[in-house]
Amino acid sequence: MKLREIQRDEKRTRLKVECAGSMVSVSSHCAFCRHCRGVIVRETRYDPPQDAAIQRLSPGGSGDDTLMQAVMQFNSLVRDAQAIECDDDEDTGFASRFRR
Repeated sequence: MKLREIQRDEKRTRLKVECAGSMVSVSSHCAFCRHCRGVIVRETRYDPPQDAAIQRLSPGGSGDDTLMQAVMQFNSLVRDAQAIECDDDEDTGFASRFRR
């Protein structure tokens, strides 16, 4: 398990982490990546809200709203975060959380 430190731009609006040798956006990559295992805010670790949303989905049902709300919660959480907990120990990069 790796901690990927969040890098902010000078306006503190763009959040990026190093992933597979390049800098990627936390909100467009980590939010949708199955390797994301947690968000570190100060010294507290939070599970990604997307994991709980996926567990609540019923088979055959449409979960678009549920998943989008979870991603929005994730993006709110990372605004104050220092790092992303990532289980990509081989540094292979992005793998979709929603496609198996």
